[in-house]
Amino acid sequence: MRANGRRTTLADIAQAAGVSVATVSKVVNGRGDVAPHTRARVQELLHQHDYLAPVFRHTEAVESPTIEVQFKGGLKSYVAETLEGIVDAAAELGASVVVSKASSAPHWARDLVSAGRRAVIAVTSVYTAAHLNELARSGLPLVVLDPLHLPDSRVHSVGATNFAGGLAATRYLLSLGHRRIAYLGGPAMAVCNQARMHGYRAAVEAEGAQVPEAYVRPGEFTYETGLLGATELLGLDERPTAIFAGNDEIALGVIETARTRGLRIPEDLSVVGFDDTSLARMASPPLTTVRQPLREMGGAALRTALRLAGGEKAESHHVELATELVVRASTAPPPGR
Repeated sequence: MRANGRRTTLADIAQAAGVSVATVSKVVNGRGDVAPHTRARVQELLHQHDYLAPVFRHTEAVESPTIEVQFKGGLKSYVAETLEGIVDAAAELGASVVVSKASSAPHWARDLVSAGRRAVIAVTSVYTAAHLNELARSGLPLVVLDPLHLPDSRVHSVGATNFAGGLAATRYLLSLGHRRIAYLGGPAMAVCNQARMHGYRAAVEAEGAQVPEAYVRPGEFTYETGLLGATELLGLDERPTAIFAGNDEIALGVIETARTRGLRIPEDLSVVGFDDTSLARMASPPLTTVRQPLREMGGAALRTALRLAGGEKAESHHVELATELVVRASTAPPPGR
């Protein structure tokens, strides 16, 4: 607002910046054909004047709301399949989606508002208190897909039944006769990893067995974790006959390490993954894995984001979709059975 109480207009910003109204409009709408120093100057003035794009001030006039989808790291199979679910749901519901890498730039949330975004969906991203405060100040709802950490009470999230998935995978290996089963997972403090690991432990302990400390190893949800973790596990004096991996990428790393050591999958070592991405179907041999309904999770996140953007209340702060064990050729009874 200006000192006289009149709302700041694009013309006001253009005059202060010494550029045309058309240039300011391009910055507000996220167009790329503006020089970086000009864009920075205009954005700073927009922040100073607390300017909000009309598309956000008058949400009732918006026919095609735009949702920002942010992810961290590479565009891996897990991210690609959840994005496909988000985009399909958006097309069905008449919404638009903009995909970007997670940002920590100053006023990043305010920039999203200025560009007309109505909500944010985070995929494999970690949001700090500072991020959440920035979103709250800007009035942008946040939906986290498969959260790595326990969500703040201000955050809505969509995930899967990770504990049940871990339980099902391990029970299946036990039913084949395995008793030396290791768990090679993602970050130790990640909520989804803890749930999968606790499901694994619950299944083993229900059989009256103990889980050796060396059999549980955290890491990252990466192929490299599978390579290195399997090297350590398969180097133990009493190596496991089966490895339950925290995701499909880790499982593929395990399979490669086993191959380099001359071990056959599944005759010498059974391997189970988690997610059921396209990697599981293309693996050699095809991977037994726990299916997360990734596309359905993406769709649920998009629908939740649209409800929140429209000022509605979501049915729940956290939604969990069911997992399912998919048996393929990477598992068999242990050697000698």
